[in-house]
Amino acid sequence: MKSPEFVHLHLHTEYSLVDSTVRIAALMQRCVDMGMPAVALTDKNNLFGLVKFYRKAIAAGIKPLIGVDLRIMNEEEPNRPYTLLLLCQNNAGYRNLSQLVTRSYLEGQVRGLPMARREWLDQQSCEGLIALSGGLHGDIGHALHGGHVEKARHLLEGWQATFPDRFYIELIRTGRAGEEDCVRSSVALASETRVPVVASNDVRFISPDDFNAHEARVCIHDGRGLADTDRPRLYGESQYLRSPAEMTELFADVPAALENTVEIARRCNLDLKLGSSVLPAFPVPGGQDEGDFLEAEARRGLEAALATKFELEGVPEKQLGPLSAPYYARLDSELSVIQSMGFPGYFLIVADFIRWARENNVHGRTRCCH
Repeated sequence: MKSPEFVHLHLHTEYSLVDSTVRIAALMQRCVDMGMPAVALTDKNNLFGLVKFYRKAIAAGIKPLIGVDLRIMNEEEPNRPYTLLLLCQNNAGYRNLSQLVTRSYLEGQVRGLPMARREWLDQQSCEGLIALSGGLHGDIGHALHGGHVEKARHLLEGWQATFPDRFYIELIRTGRAGEEDCVRSSVALASETRVPVVASNDVRFISPDDFNAHEARVCIHDGRGLADTDRPRLYGESQYLRSPAEMTELFADVPAALENTVEIARRCNLDLKLGSSVLPAFPVPGGQDEGDFLEAEARRGLEAALATKFELEGVPEKQLGPLSAPYYARLDSELSVIQSMGFPGYFLIVADFIRWARENNVHGRTRCCH
């Protein structure tokens, strides 16, 4: 079998909303048609399409590479965040990436857009992740585009410390303004610092014919017309899923950038176990498992509830046993179902929430519609 010449590592799907028109099923079919052995999912600030992408890729015999096109706060221009592409090298990287994305939504939103902070990214939080600089839209590319070579060199040193042997300078040639100058400056910096380069096509649609549909989608979101001469042109006609042959021709002057796409694909080996429930372990007293503890707690609670009920109803003591029997039979049935489904921990966790709420005088409210 012929060795692959190029692997797409920077690709947005429909899960990046208005940023892409790539549908996962169509993407996989195109990859099969072009003989691509692997392809990456790197949606903007999210992993929403991960499960569908992973399953479709495996079914198509294609190696799924999972990542995120992360936006990082630009302190000088908050409305123009930097891009950093992160790819999961292993399961530890996937967990770290999930935490970074979650934190960007919980703590980093700027005008409704989730962003990470540079200080969040250190060796520990980025373990198991491979990083691409983001081309012209990364902080290094932005500095080079502005002629600040020394600043770019300093930024590069910082990223190398965060991603030892796992940081690549990304080269993108889609015909957009400033890209080619950025590529030349990036190659010069990479040569000087001996940092590897990698080629990408910043994919937003599958075929060249999809460009107009993509632009229409962008205009609908922005409330603009296609003929509007003042609207921003953020995308290029060449941001389609180029074939390996096209990418080989495009980067014939930097063959290492092509070879490194294949090397990165080989380095990324994420093994996800899908279709099973994963619940946190609930701490139970020594010598018991979650099932035993749940049963003991449930019986204790039922006994207390029945005692209160029968006392209020004035039930004679000799009738307590017969009247209690149906309740305990139902409890045994419910516990059996919970045990068979492997959910004792879940019920213990929920019970702990409820207990804490009662102890802290937290009550739910019910709103009625009239």
